[in-house]
Amino acid sequence: MANLDLGVPLAFDLGRAAGELIGGGAVLVGRDTRRSGEMLGAGLQAGFHSVGVNTIDAGVVPVGGVSDLVSDLGARLGVMVSASHNPAPDNGFKFFDERGGKLDDGAEGEIESRLEKGGPWKAPTGAGIGLRRPFPDAVDRYLEGILRQTPAGGLADLRLALDCANGAASGAARRLFEELGADVEEYFGAPDGMNINDGCGATCPESLAAAAGGRIGLCFDGDADRLIVVDEDGAAANGDVILAVIARHLRRLGRLDRVVATVMSNLGFRRAMRREGIELIETRVGDRYVLEAMLRHGAFLGGEQSGHVIQLDRARTGDGLRTAVRLLEVAAAAGRPIRDLRREALVEFPQVLENVPVRSKDLDGAARVWKAVRAAEAELGEDGRILVRASGTEPVVRVMVEAPTMETARSTALELSEVVAGELG
Repeated sequence: MANLDLGVPLAFDLGRAAGELIGGGAVLVGRDTRRSGEMLGAGLQAGFHSVGVNTIDAGVVPVGGVSDLVSDLGARLGVMVSASHNPAPDNGFKFFDERGGKLDDGAEGEIESRLEKGGPWKAPTGAGIGLRRPFPDAVDRYLEGILRQTPAGGLADLRLALDCANGAASGAARRLFEELGADVEEYFGAPDGMNINDGCGATCPESLAAAAGGRIGLCFDGDADRLIVVDEDGAAANGDVILAVIARHLRRLGRLDRVVATVMSNLGFRRAMRREGIELIETRVGDRYVLEAMLRHGAFLGGEQSGHVIQLDRARTGDGLRTAVRLLEVAAAAGRPIRDLRREALVEFPQVLENVPVRSKDLDGAARVWKAVRAAEAELGEDGRILVRASGTEPVVRVMVEAPTMETARSTALELSEVVAGELG
C-alpha cells in the first residue's frame, strides 16, 4: 500500500539503486492517476538525481507511452508508477529497458540486490546532480505513434463505448478513437486520484456492459496495458478471445504462423489455434514471460487471458489502446460485428478457478494431490483440462478446471480443492 509498505524513502532508494546500475543518462518516468503517484514519482526521481541521473517527467500517460517513448527519447530506462488494475491505495513501479520492453529478471535482480545492500551510494555535487525535465506533450507523442500505424478514418463505421477505469487512458483513448473516425462515448474517464479501477475498468466489464447500449465496449485498466472487450450483445471478451480473433484474421492473410499464450489460456483457444494451423507456444503466467517466448521463437503476437496482448510489430509491451485498434481493424476489414467474429474464432470452455489457502506450497511432495489430478484428467479425457499451481505471491494453490459444462468444471474444481486443502492446508 502506498505510503505504508511503499513510501518515499523506498522510492528514493529504488531510484538510487537503478540509477547506479545504469550509471548515467536519462530515465523516462510516467504515472497513472492515483493520488500517491506524484509523491512516489517525485521520490523516485529524486533518487535518480542524487546519483547523477537525469529524469524526463511524462506525467499521466498510458503505460504504452512509456514503453514507446523511452526508446524514441534515447532514455536508458523507463518507469511507470502504477499498480495497474489494483485499487487506488496501492501503487508500484514497472521498469522498462532502453528498447521499451519489461526489464528481464537479471536486471531486476541486480536492482534489488543493490537496494538490499543499501549503498554506499554515489553522491555527486554541483553540476553532477541530475535534473528533472518536464515532458508535457508525452501523450500527444504517444498517440501520434499509434496513428502512424493506422490509416486515418479507418474505424469510421464503428460505434464505441470506452471504460477508461478513471485511469491513464482517460481522455487519451477518446482522442485516439475519434481521430480514427469512430463514434465514441466515454465512461469512467474523470479521475480524482481515488476512483481508479473503482467498480469499473478491465476487471469490472459489467459496468460498461450495462451502459454501452449495443456499442463495442473497450475496458482498460488503470495504466491501460490491459483490454477487455464488451461485444454488441453485452458479453465480455477476454484476452483469449481477442487473441483468437486477431490471430485467425492474420493467419488467413498469410501473415502469422505462431502465437504465444500462457498455461491459463482456455482449452477452446488451444483448439481454435490447432484448427487454424497456428502453432501455440505455451509459457508461464506473466507478460514478461510471454515476451521472452515471443522473442525466442520469432512470434510477433502473444498475450494472456487477463487482457495483456503484445504485438511486436507495433510495440514492445502490452498496450490496451494498441490492442483495441488492431481488434477494431479486424472488425472493420471484415465488416462484421465483434459478436460474430468471436463465435467464429473460438468456443470457450467453462472455466473455474479456485484459490486454496495453504500452509505449505510444496506441490512436488503432495502425492495425494497429483493422484487426484490424474484421476480427474482421466475422467475428463480430451474434453477438459486441469491446472494446479502454487501462487508466486500468495499462500495459496490455484486449481483451474475446464470442462464441457460449468457444472462439471465446478464439481471437479471443488473435489480437487478439498484434496489440496487436506494435504497442504
